[in-house]
Amino acid sequence: MTQAEIKLCSLLLQEHFGEIVEKIGVHLIRTGSQPLRVIAHDTGTSLDQVKKALCVLIQHNLVIHRVHKRGVVEYEAQCSRVLRMLRYPRYIYTAKTLYSDTGELLVEELLLNGKMTMSAVVKKVADRLTETMEGQYCSHAVSRGVDGKNMDYAEVSNTFVRLADTHFVQRCPVVPATENSDPGPPPPAPTLVISEKDMYLVPKLSLIGKGKRRRSSDEDATGEPKAKRPKHTSDNKEPIPDDGIYWQANLDRFHQHFRDQAIVSAVANRMDQTSSEIVRTMLRMSEITTSSSAPFTQPLSSNEIFRSLPVGYNISKQVLDQYLTLLADDPLEFVGKSGDSGGGMYVINRNDQAKTLLSDLDPWHEDLHKALGCLSTASLESVVQERFGSRCARIFRLVLQKKHLEQKQVEDFAMIPAKEAKDMLYKMLSENFISLQEIPKTPDHAPSRTFYLYTVNIPSAARMLLHRCYKSVANLIERRQFETKENKRLLEKSQRVEAIIASMQATGAEEAQLQEIEEMITAPERQQLETLKRNVNKLDACEIQVDETIFLLESYIESTLKRQ
Repeated sequence: MTQAEIKLCSLLLQEHFGEIVEKIGVHLIRTGSQPLRVIAHDTGTSLDQVKKALCVLIQHNLVIHRVHKRGVVEYEAQCSRVLRMLRYPRYIYTAKTLYSDTGELLVEELLLNGKMTMSAVVKKVADRLTETMEGQYCSHAVSRGVDGKNMDYAEVSNTFVRLADTHFVQRCPVVPATENSDPGPPPPAPTLVISEKDMYLVPKLSLIGKGKRRRSSDEDATGEPKAKRPKHTSDNKEPIPDDGIYWQANLDRFHQHFRDQAIVSAVANRMDQTSSEIVRTMLRMSEITTSSSAPFTQPLSSNEIFRSLPVGYNISKQVLDQYLTLLADDPLEFVGKSGDSGGGMYVINRNDQAKTLLSDLDPWHEDLHKALGCLSTASLESVVQERFGSRCARIFRLVLQKKHLEQKQVEDFAMIPAKEAKDMLYKMLSENFISLQEIPKTPDHAPSRTFYLYTVNIPSAARMLLHRCYKSVANLIERRQFETKENKRLLEKSQRVEAIIASMQATGAEEAQLQEIEEMITAPERQQLETLKRNVNKLDACEIQVDETIFLLESYIESTLKRQ
């Protein structure tokens, strides 16, 4: 765990949960597994506050607990899971792209709350959608006495079922029934398990109703004041139909989608749009039947692929076969051929095991590791070009292509003067983009009898670039927080004015009155707000772009570790 990762985890925890949770989380990241009282003692925090912080972290899957062999419960932070909080906007945007606004709000609620029952998240999203539709309708409908539209629970529930069917949401592990029936003393901490077949099983709920608009604090849903509201005892509460069945966002499934999109984009850039659409169709057909860690997708016949192509692509079966052959023969080899039945069986290969398993069937095979390596190499080349210039990028690509080169060979092949080539090589060597390998002629390693070869260690360079990406994101977050803090008074004033205007619009105020309220913010203040908004938007966009590089490098490094 590097200092850059710890700092980024600290900023993310503080931004999402506050100082106390951040203090406990960072302590666990630094020290590893710790029991409850040791955490309270080392952090100087009260036992009650530590318990509440751990509850928050466990609720969001940022901390796991296990029973030590001595019977003590220890808590351990999941640093990789904390870093995924940086990707929350991307998860939400993906859900919006695939399942519209309803899917966006469902995933957003699950990410914000960690774990929720289906009935609770459906009702909350329906209420939010109802409020949104009412707000859009309110400015010109309330004055006419027209009621706004309400979102039906069934419509939101159907979207949730679609998310579960495509594995974007999954059930949380539960305590098995055998533990409850055990007559012996209960264990210090429960063991949570869930079977594969139940992970995406949606309970049958009859959610009837529509989203409710938010009422004022003095009125209930019927419009009666609090004083006249009848008191209900706890016996009148209806039991929750799916009590105990909690759901969470399946982040690995989102990562599989991101990786598939990267493959489709790479194919489109290398070949054409039709090739990328064929690959997209193959990935879509196997996204549920194949786990994200499988070495390759389920074999798909050419006939199945042809029937599953989008309606807009009116290509013949013969042309499809030509495209599949072209994809399998490509040096990157995203697509492999595993047989000849059904017009040809094709797979999207995912790791090095595919090479072993497919080699007996057909010579066309390759793994995703090579594709991820190509994408990571492209990122490294781009960084070298932006940081050191086009000449350094030429040398970097040359060393990548030739594997090992002496300094004189670099000068000759790159056609760059010796002094400039030496400076560029040493500059990239000092920044760890390239490395130097010594090959001695004699055992004494004498410099005069040793070959010095420049080479590119892609995994090492990828780790270095990933470390810098973590530092960059931390700097971006700190800068955004600084900009917001410096303009805190102006932002609070703007929010008050907007709240007053919204309240007056809801009551049907005249245009002159609204104009008078808007003039409370002067022209210089309005210009300052626009500048702040533009700067914050740029910083947010930079965070998302850097995170895309982080995801690519993490995927490549993880794939490299699996091959070892």
